[in-house]
Amino acid sequence: MKMRKKMLAVLLTAAMTMGLGGSTVMAAEAPETVKLNVAYMPNYAALWAVTTGMEKGYFEEQGIEITLYEFADGPTEIAAMDSGSIDIAYIGPGAHKLCINGQATVFNLQQIGDADCVIGLPSHGVEKLEDLKGKTVAYASGTSSEMLLNTALASVDMTLEDITAMDMDPSNMVTAMVSGSVDACATWSPNSTQIINELPEAVKMCSNMTYADQKVDPASWICKPDYAKENHDILVRFNKALFKAMDFGSDEANYEEVAGYVSKQCATDLDTALAQTGDGKWFNGEEIQTMIEDGTMENYYLTQQQGFIATGDVEKEVPVSDYVDFSAMTDAADYK
Repeated sequence: MKMRKKMLAVLLTAAMTMGLGGSTVMAAEAPETVKLNVAYMPNYAALWAVTTGMEKGYFEEQGIEITLYEFADGPTEIAAMDSGSIDIAYIGPGAHKLCINGQATVFNLQQIGDADCVIGLPSHGVEKLEDLKGKTVAYASGTSSEMLLNTALASVDMTLEDITAMDMDPSNMVTAMVSGSVDACATWSPNSTQIINELPEAVKMCSNMTYADQKVDPASWICKPDYAKENHDILVRFNKALFKAMDFGSDEANYEEVAGYVSKQCATDLDTALAQTGDGKWFNGEEIQTMIEDGTMENYYLTQQQGFIATGDVEKEVPVSDYVDFSAMTDAADYK
């Protein structure tokens, strides 16, 4: 009886591989598993899509095994990629100037950010941007913190020379504000949320969207230029998984579930993550394809580049296609 069952199983297996006329129907091969070291920053904007993709098994479907590594800012992530310890990274708006300057390649636009803000302390005489003159202001050089601060100061005819600019790690800004050792700061979520929660009198004087008519702040996934050239297939597979995650996570009905994934990764409470769901315009996979086709995405990056040129962070305009790999996104269009 056992022999008959074994023979039947063999015959069924053979039958499943045979088509009409005796042709063989090959089963789709599973992609070879690749392990990626992925850099992120501990906030909703950085994690909403990647953690969804991990929790939902979308990366597993693409044969991708992810190990997440926390960083404080984009420039530090790019330095880690230079050393070879990180393969892929999420960056906020500020670090894009390093991409423009040839240090990294963008292979996915995830959202337009509104997570950065300038916060003042009325108890220190800072209630509006004009009050920053002569005050001590914490910021993180080379990041979107510096980018927003420069834009905010320019809007009231000031520069960094008009304030006492204190360059510090973003993780130290909460303590600096709460202790009163600075008068204001340019930071991002969740630091901004924590500051306002601990200092109810603190005033959020501006954010990215305050200057939406002048500048735009894409947040992207990046890798080293050589990695992009040598591992196009891996980036396409990563994007296919990410697009599925973005489809799910960009749906407001799923915000609480996604916030749960983020709070788990950041070891914070759910409410802290939920408070950050308004920090950006979250795109889905179809919107990404449409923005490539109609030129919107290229214009986003060009507008951002022009903002960097205006502040002196980038010397001259370069073609967006020099540092944005559109093909890594379009080749993943069949992700569904």
